[in-house]
Amino acid sequence: MKHGIFVAYWNKRESSQYYIDKIARLGFDSVELGSNALLNLNTKEELADLKAYAADKGVGITIGAGLSRDSSLSSPDPAVRERGKAIMTELMEKMNLADVRVAGGAGVPTYWPMDYSQPVDKVGDRGRSIESMRELAKVAEDNGVLLCAEVVNRFESHILNTAEEALAYVKEIGSPKVKILLDTFHMNIEEDSIPAAIRLAGDYLGHLHTGESNRKLPGSGHLPWREICEAVVDIGYDDGIVMEPFVISTEHSYRGIRLFRDLSGNADEAKLDRDAAESLIFFRHVLKQCQK
Repeated sequence: MKHGIFVAYWNKRESSQYYIDKIARLGFDSVELGSNALLNLNTKEELADLKAYAADKGVGITIGAGLSRDSSLSSPDPAVRERGKAIMTELMEKMNLADVRVAGGAGVPTYWPMDYSQPVDKVGDRGRSIESMRELAKVAEDNGVLLCAEVVNRFESHILNTAEEALAYVKEIGSPKVKILLDTFHMNIEEDSIPAAIRLAGDYLGHLHTGESNRKLPGSGHLPWREICEAVVDIGYDDGIVMEPFVISTEHSYRGIRLFRDLSGNADEAKLDRDAAESLIFFRHVLKQCQK
């Protein structure tokens, strides 16, 4: 298994190379970057340089992907859906050139964060999302990348709130290159049992995000990590496990994460680094115990 962390944890606008260096130093196997890290690279040479830099450091890359309301794959407006498909197509083509093989996020099936001040049509949105994703599945297959639809709590999105809903969704799309992204933070809200949800996803689980019930680093709260790791081992999952903590309150976190207070203990960057490294040690230890 490859252990990674999403760069939003540090809440710093730095280059991909900066985070690749940091992740290698802290002992992670991979780094999760936002979509713009690739979308903002305009030449094959730039993408090749990123590929070479990551390979030289021994760090894999995954992408936290998502679309906004004006490019939603579930929009009733065909022009909006076309815009979203164009963005995701460009992303997956650039992923292939940079040897990035997995992308997923809350804004893949629809858009994120959801605007609940507007009427919600879950059935219609789901149908339009599946139609869009079937087209994108062909792009994923052509480029050898995996596109993962994230299961998100009801307060942030509406199409996929449980592993059961996600399983039906990806089966209906019917592509080996479209799988499920589960997240322990969201599962803690929506699922009766996090381990049971992981087991239900089974072979359809393509990516896993970890974080505590309050979005802190794994091991700092009350989630049942041993039972979670046992489920991961039981289904034979051997792909990416990416920490996705959010501990610093910013304007961005107000809008999407709804984080209005500091959870880091006013940590500086060095302390954030140490905390991440310690969480990685904790998680690897628990997982190793479950693999015996």
